Amino acid sequence: MNNLYHDSAMENFNTNTKLSGKFLIAMPGMTDPRFKNAVIYLCSHNSEGTMGLMINKLAINFDISDLLNQLKIKANKMLKPFPVHLGGPVEPYRGFILHSLDYFQEEETMDIDNILGMTSTLDIIEDILDNTGPKTFFIALGYAGWEAGQLEIEIKNNGWLVSDSNVDIIFQKDTSKKWEAALKILGIDPIFLSSNGGTA
Repeated sequence: MNNLYHDSAMENFNTNTKLSGKFLIAMPGMTDPRFKNAVIYLCSHNSEGTMGLMINKLAINFDISDLLNQLKIKANKMLKPFPVHLGGPVEPYRGFILHSLDYFQEEETMDIDNILGMTSTLDIIEDILDNTGPKTFFIALGYAGWEAGQLEIEIKNNGWLVSDSNVDIIFQKDTSKKWEAALKILGIDPIFLSSNGGTA
């Protein structure tokens, strides 16, 4: 089976960690513009590093039809417009599918704390086109990644908040509301959230 864009970066990650399956929520004082108001679903966090997908940033003027053209896959039917998200700045031309666990490829799908799966093979795209793929899915290009210990430092320095995840938020269509919705999991009103507070 071929990985989307033929890369094996996912092999460096596993899900046996305390932060996998959590939301990482950018604080208002986030200095990196790529992560302004970002919500990241953490797929893996271990001694080698952290990997996650932003769930609230859309690829501009790029949808599933453009992705198929880039992958040289021909659709056998008319496709409904389906957005492609910016998963993060690392390997921005590599595709990831975050999806419900009704679809699972042995040795290819990463099981994220029995909550969701993540697959990056061409097969899942073809199965989605044939209506044999996951019932619910999310397409992203690129991912967010941190070296070992780097994310912990950023959290301590008030760059991020961590919360439980919510599948409804991940898959809701209106990306503009996901940051506020994620904060509400923690009982935080964005109006009162200061970028100059203490550690997260």
